[in-house]
Amino acid sequence: MSEENQDEIFEGKTFESLLKDIYTNSTRKETQIQILITELKPMIKNIGDAVIIVPLIKDYMEIAVKNDEALIKMAAIVQKAHLRTGNSEGGLMLTDAEKEQLIAEVGRVGVSK
Repeated sequence: MSEENQDEIFEGKTFESLLKDIYTNSTRKETQIQILITELKPMIKNIGDAVIIVPLIKDYMEIAVKNDEALIKMAAIVQKAHLRTGNSEGGLMLTDAEKEQLIAEVGRVGVSK
């Protein structure tokens, strides 16, 4: 990875580690969802069971997607900042709006995990 991917975005997190988190979370959630469906499938004996269980699976999947989307938005913001600054030593140059958006996304990911 290039040196810019090793720059710390915030305490303990680099762009490279953020990308790794996105990939790891996506892979892990896919496995968790498959396990959840496999475990719940035998419990569905009739339409009434499905009405109760299927929304639980749907909610779990939506939460997983929202968490991944937040991480992807964070990565896009950081990537834009890297492109804007090039390989300069000045570090990331974020606009105030991007800083606020990044902080908001960090908060959402922290709450949703």
